[in-house]
Amino acid sequence: MKKILFMLLALSLLVAPSMAFARDITGAGASFPYPIYSAWAYAYENETKIKVNYQSIGSGGGIKQVTEGTVDFGASDDPQTTEDLAKAGLIQFPAVLGGVVAIVNLDGIQNDELVLNGKTLADIFQGIITKWDDPAIAALNPGKKLPSETINVVYRSDSSGTSAIFTNYLSQMSKEWKDTVGAGKSVNWPTGVGQKGNDGVAGGVKRVKNSIGYVEFAYAYENKIVWTSLVNKNGKTIKPSLESFTAAAASATWDRSKDYFIWLVNTDGDNSWPIAAATFILIRRDKPESITEVTRFFEWCFQKGDAEASKLQYVPLPSSLKDDIRQYWQSAVK
Repeated sequence: MKKILFMLLALSLLVAPSMAFARDITGAGASFPYPIYSAWAYAYENETKIKVNYQSIGSGGGIKQVTEGTVDFGASDDPQTTEDLAKAGLIQFPAVLGGVVAIVNLDGIQNDELVLNGKTLADIFQGIITKWDDPAIAALNPGKKLPSETINVVYRSDSSGTSAIFTNYLSQMSKEWKDTVGAGKSVNWPTGVGQKGNDGVAGGVKRVKNSIGYVEFAYAYENKIVWTSLVNKNGKTIKPSLESFTAAAASATWDRSKDYFIWLVNTDGDNSWPIAAATFILIRRDKPESITEVTRFFEWCFQKGDAEASKLQYVPLPSSLKDDIRQYWQSAVK
């Protein structure tokens, strides 16, 4: 009998060697990818019985928690430089691509109908443009009836990678914004009301008439909140979509030696969405067990998660980049 039991145990380990000693995983950080990480975690648990507990607390919180070693991985939309990663003892790789959009709550305005550009957005969020029928907005929307109402600005109150992406864009579009407000996960917003998380900004805009905010596209899409079109670097009016996010990343150079540090804001191309972004995973280099468990999860995501990502309006990573990341993982555990 003992011999039979031993043979059965050996057989079970041969059938699923990679999962034999796997454990649950903890992560925290960006709200930008929360919808897709939640969907992936749900499917992964159903298949493997391994839980991935991810807290959407903002990129700043995710960087802090993984640096302190209280979670297996952090998530950030604000890419970290190789120098910063070395100081914190972290590795970094992209997980998925997406886009940040301006969302509005205006009577009579539907998705894509309102056109804005970078300078106008910067002036709105700086409190320079305060009315919806301002000449700068009207010039971008000829023939459209705009209300003579005060613009209610909604921004992220927490340390946010989405804010880092958005303010990076505004800094490129407006010298005045760059010189007075700047870019980062947390800035001193000149006007408006703060809300926590992408979901908080989405909820704030949905509740308040004549408001404007910025969120990752999935939050606008899933909550049926009106988004705007934007004029891109090539002067083309572009709608947010999987296609325009993909176009923005088409010319990107993913450098493994720089831990994939890259911004996809204001890229060239007639079809490029101007506020595209990658979202990144961070793991402590001195925690090989965390590296093993987390990369096992993202290997599953890379193999089986693309359809769900597209369904939720995220762009899966190209196959060539996934292969490059797998080599990066191997070097990280040496």
